[in-house]
Amino acid sequence: NGVTDVSAGELKIPPVTEEGSVETGTSGTINVDCDSKGVIFFTANQSADRTINFRGDGSTTLNSYMSDNDVITISVMMTQTGSAYYLNAVQIDGSSVTPEWQGGTAPSAGNANGIDVYSFTIFKTGSGAYKVLGSLTAYT
Repeated sequence: NGVTDVSAGELKIPPVTEEGSVETGTSGTINVDCDSKGVIFFTANQSADRTINFRGDGSTTLNSYMSDNDVITISVMMTQTGSAYYLNAVQIDGSSVTPEWQGGTAPSAGNANGIDVYSFTIFKTGSGAYKVLGSLTAYT
């Protein structure tokens, strides 16, 4: 299994492989099924600002998928051309949430000619209640 005996005071865990998906859609709300995707790569050039909605899957809410004090992190990779767009709204189960952003300021634009990578860490604090941390990194 690759895990070292912890009785010797040492724990070594082999690399973790994250399940991802490649998407080509460039319009509408992005529905992220948290039960099956950890990384989503949008390979087509983005053509509009987008809303991202986190859910358990197409028929399960994130609220019922996660228990209180569960944490999940999802990354979204968005290909950009000279006209860059960004994720301008965040939802969980179709309801708006306001993430706390790394650096203290929410993005207001994308980054041209590269890949924008968003990372969202969602901590469920109670029924339908979440603390969401977001970051955006530009790769050019």
